[in-house]
Amino acid sequence: MFEAIKHNMETIAGVAIYPILSLLIFFLFFLALGVWVFTYKKETLSAFSSMPLNENPIDEPLNREK
Repeated sequence: MFEAIKHNMETIAGVAIYPILSLLIFFLFFLALGVWVFTYKKETLSAFSSMPLNENPIDEPLNREK
């Protein structure tokens, strides 16, 4: 079955660009995710980390304006 799919893919002009594009999208997504994680506000992260310990986390909303 794979041989039939492989043969059909080989006959499509320009099909070699798709693996390159998928790798580029994958790399850019995780690069953007890493930048987002390292630039996230430390106060918000500490508030998120203490949420499981709070008895009423709804009573203490996050201040996102800072």
